[in-house]
Amino acid sequence: MGSGTSTQHHFAFQNAERAFKAAALIQRWYRRYVARLEMRRRCTWSIFQSIEYAGQQDQVKLHDFFSYLMDHFIPSSHNDRDFLTRIFTEDRFAQDSEMEKCSDYESIEVPDSYTGPRLSFPLLPDHATALIEAFRLKQQLHARYVLNLLYETKKHLVQLPNINRVSTCYSEEITVCGDLHGQLDDLIFIFYKNGLPSPERSYVFNGDFVDRGKDSVEILMILFAFMLVYPKEFHLNRGNHEDHMVNLRYGFTKEVMNKYKIHGKEILRTLQDVFCWLPLATLIDEKVLILHGGVSDITDLELLDKIERSKIVSTMRCKTRQKSEKQMEEKRKANQKSSAQGPIPWFLPESRSLPSSPLRLGSYKAQKTSRSSSIPCGGSLDGRELSRQVRSSVELELERCRQQAGLLVTGEKEEPSRSASEADSEAGELRKPTQEEWRQVVDILWSDPMAQEGCKANTIRGGGCFFGPDVTQQLLQKYNLQFLIRSHECKPEGYEFCHNRKVLTIFSASNYYEVGSNRGAYVKLGPALTPHIVQYQANKVTHTLTMRQRISRVEESALRALREKLFAHSSDLLSEFKKHDADKVGLITLSDWAAAVESVLHLGLPWRMLRPQLVNSSADNMLEYKSWLKNLAKEQLSHENVQSSLLETLYRNRSNLETIFRIIDSDHSGFISLDEFRQTWKLFSSHMNIDITDDCICDLARSIDFNKDGHIDINEFLEAFRLVEKSWPEGDSSECPQATNAKDSGCSSPGAR
Repeated sequence: MGSGTSTQHHFAFQNAERAFKAAALIQRWYRRYVARLEMRRRCTWSIFQSIEYAGQQDQVKLHDFFSYLMDHFIPSSHNDRDFLTRIFTEDRFAQDSEMEKCSDYESIEVPDSYTGPRLSFPLLPDHATALIEAFRLKQQLHARYVLNLLYETKKHLVQLPNINRVSTCYSEEITVCGDLHGQLDDLIFIFYKNGLPSPERSYVFNGDFVDRGKDSVEILMILFAFMLVYPKEFHLNRGNHEDHMVNLRYGFTKEVMNKYKIHGKEILRTLQDVFCWLPLATLIDEKVLILHGGVSDITDLELLDKIERSKIVSTMRCKTRQKSEKQMEEKRKANQKSSAQGPIPWFLPESRSLPSSPLRLGSYKAQKTSRSSSIPCGGSLDGRELSRQVRSSVELELERCRQQAGLLVTGEKEEPSRSASEADSEAGELRKPTQEEWRQVVDILWSDPMAQEGCKANTIRGGGCFFGPDVTQQLLQKYNLQFLIRSHECKPEGYEFCHNRKVLTIFSASNYYEVGSNRGAYVKLGPALTPHIVQYQANKVTHTLTMRQRISRVEESALRALREKLFAHSSDLLSEFKKHDADKVGLITLSDWAAAVESVLHLGLPWRMLRPQLVNSSADNMLEYKSWLKNLAKEQLSHENVQSSLLETLYRNRSNLETIFRIIDSDHSGFISLDEFRQTWKLFSSHMNIDITDDCICDLARSIDFNKDGHIDINEFLEAFRLVEKSWPEGDSSECPQATNAKDSGCSSPGAR
């Protein structure tokens, strides 16, 4: 009996040991499985972010190039000067007869057949909730109500300080939301899950309401409506996408013009004014600072609180002094001498670089020195300039006193009377924000945190800076703050702490890159200012997918975008591969492939890890690169019935061409007029040192106007580019007529590349 019991114990022990080994094996297998999925997710994330930031660099380079042209072009007539003031400034919307009719929103009639929401002012909570329901049902708000709402919004915004002060004493909690980027589903989900704004439930939306998504207009209307209904409980900060120049590339301008074809120009012009008046930051209980991007080692909250924020029309370009005619003539002569050495547009052939505008933050070469060193716009102030600044400061203080006293404040400030001599003298002096003020705003809208100490230029985005934990700590100590809340960066979980939990990033647009790519999040703060983070997925499809299915779906989308990027640079890749193929046998090693791809694309991706998804298995660790490029082209040609070389160029340049088209189309009519085309060509030809008559420019415009309707639309613009590219002798620029020097001759037109 005792022997049988011991045997049973022995078998039980063996079974338990076997079970423990099995459990350990399953646990080890599961950990490896999760680790592989996490590695795939991180690679996918790197692809999406690298492509996104590469697009932002293209945007900055494109605007730097146009800024360079404008800074070095001497207008020969008033028409040229007017065009320059419109192309990149707040004067893009020249008043014409059509816009004068639209400027008075009360004169716009709402037809009886209109079934959408109707607004009356002052707004009530029911009006705001009615907007949400109407937009959820895909109804569109009539242009009259849009303009009326924007007009009332601007009247409210001009009375707000640059930095809003909010207290938890007056509400149960304050909810902070990050980027929405035109994704209406996320906004509706936040209100559904967290509750609608009310006196007990305050909200702060931290910028980037527009661009990329398809419902940017609807989001703005809802946010502005709630801000007017609850002015003390609902607050908005400006983001880097609340900028009419950024909107040209990322879709908001196009969305407005598509939805409001008749009154779109007036809506855009009004929105431009509204964006300028959005507050720059929000301060909760004087302890938590909320701003869109971040800070730098020169961030000065006192200065930010005093500047005239409406002057910062765009962070893409800081307006400089207007020069007198004599100075401009001297500049013309200097430019004629140095035009041969001038930069070729970065989007033209045989050019891979662009000299950054001296005003761009990313162009500072002395990164070893502190960013605190100020770069003024001009020399020392003279008596008149000092007097003007003192007068401006006094007027600003008087305006604030009027606001505090409850007096009516209008959006337009009257200039004090002055003598004609003073007015003339100020014609050549600074009219726009100083370089220091502009940099302050750019830094808080564009910057990102980094793990390393210090502060350096943000060359990845092309604007703002990277700031380290020491910069954060310095700012918190200086202003006695507890922590910062910022947005600006998409995070896989919708939020992320860094800098010893002193910086919290909140991103509220779920599924930003692809369905399942990321969660959205918002943070709630009570009187104790302890952050309570809520995550969500606005798309119901993601709830039905397993983690592996979500990662596979997002990975497939990322790799597809990466292959398009590779295909768009096929010619450059071929040239780079040939450099590694010293024996000219058509084969290179896989390590050389990875090095060549990175040297062309500059995306900073782990190419060796991505190789199995991008390159088929090859014998002896070698790759037949011409065959690989041919297979890459087949994938794209299966979707487009276009010659490979043409499609490659279109893939590479379409986004830039559309942006150029919208820049030239300065009145946002959707067409390039003959005058706009002529003025732009004069700008390019002056830079390229090419003599071209108005008759030649008109002939060129007529040749691009394929349907002969008197103006050039986006399809004709792209088609002309395609035809010029088709006629370009592949790989041999010497066949181009008069191509003695690619940098001097203008072998291809800027409009065509």
